[in-house]
Amino acid sequence: MRLWRRSCSKVLCAKLTLLAANILLLFYTREAIHSLVVGSLHKEGAAVAQSPLYLKKDMHHLRKSMKSTTKRQGHVAKWGNGEFLPGWKEMKVRLAPKRFFLSSKIFQQWGKGLSEAQQQEALDLFLEFGYNVFLSNQLPYNRSIPDTRDARCLQKTYPAQLPSLSVILIFMNEALSVIQRAITSVTNRTPTWLLKEIILVDDFSSHGELKARLDEKIKLYNQNYPVLLKLIRHKKRRGLAQARNTGLEAATADVVAILDAHIEVNIGWAEPILARIQEDHTVVVSPVFDNIDFDTFELKKYELAADGFSWKLWCQYDPVPQAWIDLGDATAPMKSPSIMGILAANRIFLEELGALDGGMLLYGGENVELSLRVWQCGGKIEILPCSRVAHLERHHKPYAMDPGIPLRRNALRVAEIWMDKYKYMVYSAWNLPLQNSGIDYGDISSRRALREKLKCKTFDWYLKNVYPLLKPVPNIVRYGRMKNSLDENVCLDRGPVPGNSPKMAPCHEFSVQNVYYLLSGEIYVGELIGKEDIHEQYCLTDSGTGEKPTLELCSQAVNSGQHIYWDFQQGQSVKNRDTARCLEMRKDPSGPYRLVLENCTQQIWNIQHIGRTGATDSQ
Repeated sequence: MRLWRRSCSKVLCAKLTLLAANILLLFYTREAIHSLVVGSLHKEGAAVAQSPLYLKKDMHHLRKSMKSTTKRQGHVAKWGNGEFLPGWKEMKVRLAPKRFFLSSKIFQQWGKGLSEAQQQEALDLFLEFGYNVFLSNQLPYNRSIPDTRDARCLQKTYPAQLPSLSVILIFMNEALSVIQRAITSVTNRTPTWLLKEIILVDDFSSHGELKARLDEKIKLYNQNYPVLLKLIRHKKRRGLAQARNTGLEAATADVVAILDAHIEVNIGWAEPILARIQEDHTVVVSPVFDNIDFDTFELKKYELAADGFSWKLWCQYDPVPQAWIDLGDATAPMKSPSIMGILAANRIFLEELGALDGGMLLYGGENVELSLRVWQCGGKIEILPCSRVAHLERHHKPYAMDPGIPLRRNALRVAEIWMDKYKYMVYSAWNLPLQNSGIDYGDISSRRALREKLKCKTFDWYLKNVYPLLKPVPNIVRYGRMKNSLDENVCLDRGPVPGNSPKMAPCHEFSVQNVYYLLSGEIYVGELIGKEDIHEQYCLTDSGTGEKPTLELCSQAVNSGQHIYWDFQQGQSVKNRDTARCLEMRKDPSGPYRLVLENCTQQIWNIQHIGRTGATDSQ
């Protein structure tokens, strides 16, 4: 992530007597500060769908500092009738406003007409929510969005009699205007004779506007649409899975659609869902996502894709299956190995299947857990091309400063319940030891009993029949941080991307320092992918010339005559089988260590954890 260049008004700077460190806290994100200290770190997470930023205490201080420099202005819009305050394009200012935060992500395409105070308020709200609340508060709730369906979807007809629908909207510290826009889109774009109720589940929000003001809005709304809206509040934070279960328990319609509250459904979104579930009550379906930009709130169409995941259980988009392409029908349901989180299902079937796993903490992994359970226990998952829902993807998740903690814990829970002998791949991907990981994934006895009761299939069946793209790596000898005895404070690191230049860097816990040594001799550096047909692993490579090692896609390196096979045993040298050169560290005068390939001097290397085939290692 690019550094935010500091841009400070004369008025603000005149008031500040802070030292340079405090100024950095005021205007830079955590990544920027961290990169100044230890260099560039690569962002963790899913390839497309989930990209959480690891914002910690300094983001809290940043928000706090920004709040102290500006008094927030009120922007109150009326509920449901489309009235709104003037947009940023129409704002009038006496003098041509200066742009003060040009490098901030929120102002890349937006905000030219804002005064300094308005810019500062917009930035403050952005840091607090992760998207442009300042703009959202001025947009109409019933705004038009492009119809992103394939033209052939408009020609489809659906039965006159369809199941009834309960829509469940989950939120925690969401902007009120965003929630109102979601509700308005559901009511405006769902046939009234199909929509039985909208259930709002508040997972213990702390923002004041989500208390009495939200209650008032719902009361006013139900005057026009009696008992349509229901609000349930948790008295403590219970997490995404349990919030969805709360909504499911309150639902009374034939079909439940479980959505985030930061969405806008598109025209005709509900009919394909209800018709497909009416045909087969064991199908759990997902609409196709479009993206609402976090800064401009413009809708961008996403192309159809299958919903998959990595061995970390991060969400990922996968290619459209060839079997669906061969159908030649752009409106046909498409089988998918997983869901991204938004889903619809027959209410009774979902309850019989065990709803969502309430033992999952906060968020992350609950979608994969449900997906495995659906497929392994007699159901199926499909993406419906003619149902489109626009999803507001946050720039950062301010309510969960380190999302890696619940994601890791939940991933292990899923692995222990559903993944059988392949659970080692999840541990390896998260760089955790296979035994005594130190992670408490909770009591899983009831979920294992549910699996037994439902007579569910094995994860091996799932890999072979549902998700053959996901490839296990069975021959990992050792994995984790790779260190040289010359200095155990630095670790082998993937280095800058692009560039493919491995380096030694201060040790940390990001996956760019994951190393996997295979029994066959390859050394993978970076995140454990396990999807050779889509994304490949990077192999440590000796070209045979020059002293610098490189990282190359494994198959390309072999095809181009590179040397990717190494001999290694714990506490010994790392020697290329073909060139007989060793991977070693060399310290330049007054400089850092660098990696070289040279005649072996018996430098000692160690890799952190023993893999499943570690018994073959003489150590």
